[in-house]
Formats: sequence, structure tokens, C-alpha cells
Amino acid sequence: MAPARYVTAMSLTVAAFYRFLSLRDLPDLKQDLLAFCRDRALRGTILIAPEGVNGTVAGSPDAIEALVAELHRRFALPCEEVKFSAAPDWPFARMKVRIRPEIITMRAPEADPGVAVGTYVEARDWNAVIADPEVLVLDTRNVYETKVGTFERAVDPGIESFTELKGFVADRLDPGKHRKVAMFCTGGIRCEKASAFMLAAGFETVYHLKGGILKYLEEVPADESRWQGDCYVFDGRVAVGHGLAPTAWSACYGCGAPLSPDDRAAPDYEEGVACPYCAGTLTEEKAAALRERQRQMSLAIS
Repeated sequence: MAPARYVTAMSLTVAAFYRFLSLRDLPDLKQDLLAFCRDRALRGTILIAPEGVNGTVAGSPDAIEALVAELHRRFALPCEEVKFSAAPDWPFARMKVRIRPEIITMRAPEADPGVAVGTYVEARDWNAVIADPEVLVLDTRNVYETKVGTFERAVDPGIESFTELKGFVADRLDPGKHRKVAMFCTGGIRCEKASAFMLAAGFETVYHLKGGILKYLEEVPADESRWQGDCYVFDGRVAVGHGLAPTAWSACYGCGAPLSPDDRAAPDYEEGVACPYCAGTLTEEKAAALRERQRQMSLAIS
């Protein structure tokens, strides 16, 4: 059941979840999940693959409660492993269930969470782990996520996609030198695979933050936090802060980059069209289409 603090008359509940388990009959499962979610007016994305399920879904508190019960029934997914937050408006446009080769793409067969994963660290114990000078703190997320926020002392691999983490580990990390590694990601799923990959590569001790940044921001008080900035999320909220409250970040319609208030105040920013990161790179056709879209949206609001 969704925690009571997220059940308000003015908000939607957002549930983020994953579980690695063996799944079969994926086309039938897709149709069943899609029908279940649409019947309850849920919106979001669920990915299913032979290795498991991964998703983020928003809806009314009652609908999310029903979804969590269904996830437990179908996938034995415990409620306490679901990350709950709130949104003042729909963070997704529609409901999608998609079949994928992997629920988080790494393209590394040796990265099998069913064989071995790193040591889980509860949110309340994470500060002590990353304070250890012998521990390398590794952010496994992409550059557009790390620019929004990260943990103090964290190494940013500077990757554009999760599959590139393999190359960073091979080129920059050494099992003989980096004997203790503590990694983190948004909700925990990337670290399941990344920790399995690093153990297979010979790294001795690999920790990962259980429940990811979202669980940490939910449970750890701001005055005790070692998190710097906000946490990028893959929905219309763009980023959340402590207590998983939506923040002032938005996204560029031209390139999708997360934008801070300072970015939106820059001379190159054009609402609904371009930002400092893509200004001058859009084709005339795309820029014209975005300007027309923005004009129509302004008319609809006025």
C-alpha cells in the first residue's frame, strides 16, 4: 500500500519498481498488464523482459495501491521495495508496456544479478560507507543526470548511456587498486547489473545503495544528507529533492536536457524551443515546428 504521506486530495501517487526474475509468455503478460493499468487510468511505462520487470507508473492512490498488489501477485515484488512519491499533475502522457531484451540495457551477459550482486547498503547506513576514504564512490548514471545532482566524493564516469559504463570500468578502474567500490543510481536497478558486472570482473568488495537515490532522499533527513543538488527522474517532473518533492528543474523541448532556473535565464534560452545546450544546433524546420507548438500551447492556456 502507498505510504499515507503520499495520499493527498491534490496529488497523484508515483510508484517506481523493478525486480529481476525469470519471465515467460511476454506477449500475453504485456496485454494483461496494459489492460490492468488502463482499466485503472494509470499512466507510465512498464518494461518486461526474460530477466524481469521495471517500471514507473502514476495514478490515484487507490489505483497505485491496486497496482502494487498486482505486482506482488504476479512478480512477488514486496511493497517495501517500491519507491513512492507524489506529483501535482500527470508526469506521463499515457500508459505503455513494452517488451525488451533487458529491463536495463547493459549488453553484458556476465552481469547476471541472478548469479551474484554486490552488498546492499540501506539508506540510513550509506553516509558511513561513502565517508570511508578507502571506498571509491561511483555514480553509474548518465551525464544529463549527474549534472542535476550527485553524492559528495562521487566519481562521475561521464557516460552518455549505461552500456558505456563497461568501458569506463575497464579503462579507469583496477580491481587491484580499487578494492572497495560503492555505487549508486536512481532507483537501484542499474547497480544490480553494474555490481554483478564488477564482481565478475574481479573487484573484491562492491557496495550498492539499496533503493537508490530515491530511497535515500525519502528516508535521510536533509540536515544529515550527503546528497548535493537534486535527483533527475525520467518523467515530467524532471527532478525531485529531499522528501521526493518536485523541484524547479524543467526539460528543454529542443534537446531534452534538464534545465535549471539559471539555464532558463540564459540569453540562448527560448521557451519551448531551445536552450543554452542546443541553441544554434536545431534545424530551421525543427525550430519552426517547436515555435508553432509553443504558440498553440500559449493560445490554449490563454
